Amino acid sequence: MGKLGSIAAGVRQSVSDSVFEVKVLREAGVLGLSRPDRAAKVAATFLRWGASPATGVATAAHKYPHETMLIDERGSLTFERVHRRTNALAHAFAGMGIGPGDGIGIMCRNHRGFVEATLAAAKLGASALYLNTMFAGPQLVEVMRREGPKALVYDEEFTGLLDGVDDDVERIVSWTDGAPQEQTLDALISAGDESNHKPPPDKPRFVILTSGTTGAPKGAQRSSPDGLLVMAALIEKIPYRARETMMVAAPLFHSWGFFHFVMSLPTASTMVLRRRFDEEGTLRAVQDHRAQVLAVVPVMLQRILRLPSETLDAYDLSSLRITAASGSTLPGEMAIEWMDRFGDTVYNLYGSTEVAYATVATPEDLRAAPGTAGQAPRGTVVKLYDETGQEVPTGEVGRIFVGNEMSFEGYTGGGSKEAIDGLLCSGDVGHLDSAGRLFIDGRDDEMIVSGGENVFPREVEDLLADHDAVVEVAVIGVEDEEFGQRLKAFVVAVSEADVTEEELQAHVKANLASYKSPREIEFMEELPRNATGKILKRVLRERADKSPSR
Repeated sequence: MGKLGSIAAGVRQSVSDSVFEVKVLREAGVLGLSRPDRAAKVAATFLRWGASPATGVATAAHKYPHETMLIDERGSLTFERVHRRTNALAHAFAGMGIGPGDGIGIMCRNHRGFVEATLAAAKLGASALYLNTMFAGPQLVEVMRREGPKALVYDEEFTGLLDGVDDDVERIVSWTDGAPQEQTLDALISAGDESNHKPPPDKPRFVILTSGTTGAPKGAQRSSPDGLLVMAALIEKIPYRARETMMVAAPLFHSWGFFHFVMSLPTASTMVLRRRFDEEGTLRAVQDHRAQVLAVVPVMLQRILRLPSETLDAYDLSSLRITAASGSTLPGEMAIEWMDRFGDTVYNLYGSTEVAYATVATPEDLRAAPGTAGQAPRGTVVKLYDETGQEVPTGEVGRIFVGNEMSFEGYTGGGSKEAIDGLLCSGDVGHLDSAGRLFIDGRDDEMIVSGGENVFPREVEDLLADHDAVVEVAVIGVEDEEFGQRLKAFVVAVSEADVTEEELQAHVKANLASYKSPREIEFMEELPRNATGKILKRVLRERADKSPSR
């Protein structure tokens, strides 16, 4: 194709994308008729600020000033109140010498402090650094030193972890249950100027840390998208609608919880937040607030479904249209169990901190092919390559590479993910079925070579998880003098189940090749997980290394 042909194709694609955006966003109620004065203010805000969270809150404050933006344990705040409070906080941050490009660390649970600190940073053009609320002191100190933010907004409960943090970092308490010993967000807001800010010279940036399941967490930086295609593409797959209520149980510092915070702004939806996840409390919040959306990581669904049947039956979840899950593996049988009980509401998004999103499985996908990660939304490319960089045929396992507008801009400490043809490696391997649905077979770096045979743990884990006596399982490779590596499984059994190691080994051998059967099975009360529910296999490897070899 010549230069003119490429330009023409680009124009056609741009027009097609614009038509798609308008259609989807109108259907979702994001774009619609409003009073001329409000429409003019919204248009002016978008032109000045672009697709930033600052635009989202300012626009919602113009259109729905007195509607509820968020509800947490301290009560509710309207869109206009949050807009004014975050103006005041941004002015206060500026008074501390924080400006465009500077970092603000945020170590908050799910409450208004997280939201307000993020919006104030966006209004300044500062870089928000989201810190894991399960960090130990050394991890927090390491990340703070590496990333170098000028201020740290944190819940008072984490004060004891700050001993090694540089004294030059401004410390601001976002949540306290008593008399605070440090300056607080509320005090800064109360003393601040509520007037509007001028747009910063650059788009705000957000640094979300990788999960650190295999090593130290890295900072993955990304900016706000240039337009509305990302939002429209995801809404086409997951039918979010304007002016609904979202119960966001997933941690806000994690990309999935953060996504729902960002999505709540252009849809002018109400967020319901609770600082700590509670199984029955989540059901109660959905019922009491008549929430249409529940945002979770899969382990939260697992824990809810473990509640007694009489408890599950006591709550009315008929308002729920979307149970949005992401962040770790969603077993097919769990999705089916949830849908059989609460209706076909489960949408599972597959992605990573680096590639953002890759595919979405709808309830129809999950019914037709339990365990699938679904298909790519518009504007996203997913390809599977072998070790030589060649695409693999349908049905064959390959390394997953993804490209879209929200892919990260590189690690803050330097470096990036491997790329092929402009697509970034997700770090996983998988295969596509004949309908184009993606299935995740495991981590690229978790392949176990046992006796010359390649084994991906996911296949063995899924099979063992299907056993009636097994609640959850993780499989790793451990060193073996004879086979190079052997498989070891860590199993959490149903409390009343009487199951033996030999029985589970026989179950694997009856369904898979014999070399895929774990040589060892260790029973545990629970598997180690991080705050987003991912199993910490590095902890299991450390445990295995300390165990006597068999």
